[in-house]
Amino acid sequence: MPRSHPHTMPLWVALLGAGSIGMMTAIQARINGLLGVAVDDGIYAGLISFTVGLVLLAVVVLLLRQERAAFGRVWRGIRSRSIPWWMLIGGACGAFTVSTQGLTVALLGVSLFTVGVVAGQAVHGLVLDRLGVGPAGVVAVTRGRIAGGVLALAAVAVSLSGEVLASAPLWMLVLPFLVGAGIALQQAVNGRLGQRIEAPLTATFVSFLIGTAVLVVAALVSAAVQGPPAPLPDDWWLYLGGPLGAGYILLSVIVVARTGVLLMGLGVVLGQLVTSVAIDLLWPGRQGPRRGRSP
Repeated sequence: MPRSHPHTMPLWVALLGAGSIGMMTAIQARINGLLGVAVDDGIYAGLISFTVGLVLLAVVVLLLRQERAAFGRVWRGIRSRSIPWWMLIGGACGAFTVSTQGLTVALLGVSLFTVGVVAGQAVHGLVLDRLGVGPAGVVAVTRGRIAGGVLALAAVAVSLSGEVLASAPLWMLVLPFLVGAGIALQQAVNGRLGQRIEAPLTATFVSFLIGTAVLVVAALVSAAVQGPPAPLPDDWWLYLGGPLGAGYILLSVIVVARTGVLLMGLGVVLGQLVTSVAIDLLWPGRQGPRRGRSP
């Protein structure tokens, strides 16, 4: 697979990619939310989603010699500490994202879930760019960037007015905000890892590998506390969340190096909001899973 050269990518192409990430994220949120209803466990739904994505990525990485070599660079980098631990936490952030989707989206709806994610992405994208966590390095805090973040937060405030705030418990509204923060961090560190090993696909595979390991532990704890989840559903399309997640994480690794975390996040937000409103109008959700809910 040819190596990406993000700085030669036209900005408009990168922004289209960011919008596509948002569209895939919104669709994945609906699918994982319904999967969480089907198995009655948001954590287990997240594990299913990640496992499907991991298997698909593993097949591709094993078939491509350059990706196997890149995975070897990751292993050697971890052993020599030339790849710091924080470059590997993107998978844990992704695990939190899909678990939260399975727990809350079917109850809140994709639109309400998305506006909380928007707030988390806007605030933390600005911070991460200023700290230079992403592959674009330190990005100055300009008036335009602040204005973009403020406008995104204003849209969230409007969306959360009136009956919407009264329709869900506060803890369930806080979770999407934390998801947005996690997504921003995931995009930054995955992009940095992809830059370090010069292989976006392998960086995506590493993210899924770590995320799956985190979810296995979480699912075992959930099963020990609440009992085993419901049987796997027969509907094949409920398993598409994993491939969608693999697609948008790979695309984000490529795009974030060109745009920075905040600018990509705003493009993702646009795709998320448009798609989530369409999904809630055309494909309304049902009640969320009972397991894991606050009493």
